[in-house]
Amino acid sequence: MRLAILVALACVACLSCDGTPADDDGPPPPLKDRLALLDRMERPHRMLVGLGNDLPGAEKNFDFTQAHVFGLPATLDLHYVYLSGVKGEAGWPDDEPDGGFVTTIATEAAKKGITPMFTLYQAAARGELRFDVFHDDDFMTKYWAGVRLLYEKLRAFDKPALVHLEPDFWGFAQRSGGAAVLVKTKVAECTDLPDDVTGLGRCLLRLARTLAPKVLVGFHASGFGALDRPKEVAKFLTTVGALESDFIVVDTLDRDAGCFEARTDPACRRTDGVVYWDPENVHPPTFREHFDWVKTVHIRLGLPVLWWQTPLGVPSDAPGGTPKHYRDNRVRYFFDHPADLEAAGGFGMAFGTGAPNQTDATTDDGQFAAAVTKYYASPFALTKP
Repeated sequence: MRLAILVALACVACLSCDGTPADDDGPPPPLKDRLALLDRMERPHRMLVGLGNDLPGAEKNFDFTQAHVFGLPATLDLHYVYLSGVKGEAGWPDDEPDGGFVTTIATEAAKKGITPMFTLYQAAARGELRFDVFHDDDFMTKYWAGVRLLYEKLRAFDKPALVHLEPDFWGFAQRSGGAAVLVKTKVAECTDLPDDVTGLGRCLLRLARTLAPKVLVGFHASGFGALDRPKEVAKFLTTVGALESDFIVVDTLDRDAGCFEARTDPACRRTDGVVYWDPENVHPPTFREHFDWVKTVHIRLGLPVLWWQTPLGVPSDAPGGTPKHYRDNRVRYFFDHPADLEAAGGFGMAFGTGAPNQTDATTDDGQFAAAVTKYYASPFALTKP
């Protein structure tokens, strides 16, 4: 599965001494109340925990979200899945007749008291960086048919659900010309919007509001869109309609750090620096740098933040690891420091594998199960905003 590559870098220069953005771009919008967001989701006022990217070979086996599978005391808050591709091209609408995959996932989640989350990933159906397809009549007809089908299925579901809009795409679009990227909207409800990437984002949001009012929608803040300039990421997302959305999605790394360190897996061949963050926040890259970056985006957009697709690897002093057992330390740090997530604007953290052969919740020696069990015994209460 094609997934985002996010290297979250610090932008301390963009922050004033109290951690708020410098005001050279004007005042930020009011912060949206994250407790109100949780109320709309019908979730308790605590840091939410989720799991996604169903375990390998278990795409149709929904038992993995149940408590007994990991020995958890309760079910999780969120379950996310990808909606990849377009109809007729081995896309998600072809998985079950008439887009029934969405109904199945949402219904099974609701039975377990879990909020379903759908990551819409249609933009890369014919390859990443293929901006030419966005002014191709055949592709855009299929693209918008998939969007409409998703929202219609969630309207029929008639319960809260999250929709995460096109990770990767906004970062690539920002880096490739921003609003100048042409898009054929081809949607009756959006004829007044421009035929560019700003019209695409606003139409995705407008259709959600029109067709599925109980759905909460979030754009993805991709660090590679402007590297170490989080205010520019926020500014670009503003142009595509993010200020009118409900939350923002961020990630840390799209697979275990150890996979990149080992450099033996074809899916992990990046060599652009250290990927295992310092949990003591002394030697870059650090978790504090990441949270500073996220906080800037959060404040400039005024939106609550959800961490998504967080790697499940286990900490180790030895770099690398082996398939299914690569090292990482995000699980440990996130569960040990929920206040850091809250201070950066967070309302939830969702974990999942970003590529084959990564550590998952069945190969982590019980790390995730133990962390969740301990967490739900004393969950982290969130405060406004």
